[in-house]
Amino acid sequence: MAWNWQISGWPEFRYDEAALAPLEQRFLLSSGEVLGAVHHVNPSERDQLRIDLLSDEAMKTSAIEGEMLDRRSVQSSLRRHLGLEPDSYPNKPREQGVAEMMVDVYSTYAEPLAHGTLFRWHEMLLAFDKRLEAIGSYRQHEDAMQIVSGRFDRPVVHFEAPPSVQVPEEMDRYVDWFNRTEPGAEEPLPALTRAGLSHLYFESIHPFEDGNGRLGRALAEKSLAQSIGQPSLIALAFTLERKRKDYYDQLERHQKTLEVTPWLVWFAKSVLEAQQVTLGRVGFFIAKAHFYGRHRDQLNERQAKVIERMFREGPDGFKGGLSAENYISITGISRATATRDLQELVEIGALTRTGERRYTRYWLKSLAGIIA
Repeated sequence: MAWNWQISGWPEFRYDEAALAPLEQRFLLSSGEVLGAVHHVNPSERDQLRIDLLSDEAMKTSAIEGEMLDRRSVQSSLRRHLGLEPDSYPNKPREQGVAEMMVDVYSTYAEPLAHGTLFRWHEMLLAFDKRLEAIGSYRQHEDAMQIVSGRFDRPVVHFEAPPSVQVPEEMDRYVDWFNRTEPGAEEPLPALTRAGLSHLYFESIHPFEDGNGRLGRALAEKSLAQSIGQPSLIALAFTLERKRKDYYDQLERHQKTLEVTPWLVWFAKSVLEAQQVTLGRVGFFIAKAHFYGRHRDQLNERQAKVIERMFREGPDGFKGGLSAENYISITGISRATATRDLQELVEIGALTRTGERRYTRYWLKSLAGIIA
């Protein structure tokens, strides 16, 4: 079996521009919608929106690789790296590393790509990992770089990357390609086409010992940001994590061919879906701000704690709605007090109630048009 980098013509990927044209147009239109929505957020609230969106991406790009992070630690690290007032929550090494990388991707998106960019991201991401021979540099080991699954004695090889000795030359060519195809360069490519190719091309070289998936998605984010002229803040990793199996299947299928139209169409549709997720999350953030503008002074300490916990669940809220048992568990109060607190929240218009008796559930009223 030949991998794409072994096929004559590598790395000249082939694709149907006409199949991508309507998707590229939709991307440009949706980008305007996202930017317009963000501008509706109060300037004083935009830092928190940025932290919410970046932390979601940091959490999900790690989750794709099976790594679960502490959200509060990620957000605390983001605040520090963005120069905002830090909180007292401890910064853990993994969380601090991915947060630092996300901020660097966000703040340096317009700069040309260089080997040093990738080395810097890799070191931020994996400085804590003492197992790796090479951190902040391309792999050098002589063993084959393979993506495998299955039993140790009967592994299934999903992909084998170029040997380490070829990586410097391959990456020279990749960096040159990335910079030649950016807007305003010698051979500019449409936004979705370039982002999709940049990700597949990088993953096919697999230049690092570890962290290639996270760096590859960061490159796609950088590419998209360059195309729209500012940080994209779209929920790309958030969206890819929800279709993780399909994502891996698509990558594996298209690492065996240079005809990549299906990959680019799949990736473009994922980006468009990610933009809609971002629009929903911005809408959620605006609704949250409006909610507190109306009700902050009406909530007692217990109610404020529960409301904050409900918002932390995101636009979908508690699965199945908030129950009295949830309220008691969060606050540690009696059922009678919980019933009284919940009734007050309904009366002031903070919550709506559905169901009766043990099926009674409560929902944040301001999110009625946002929750899917």
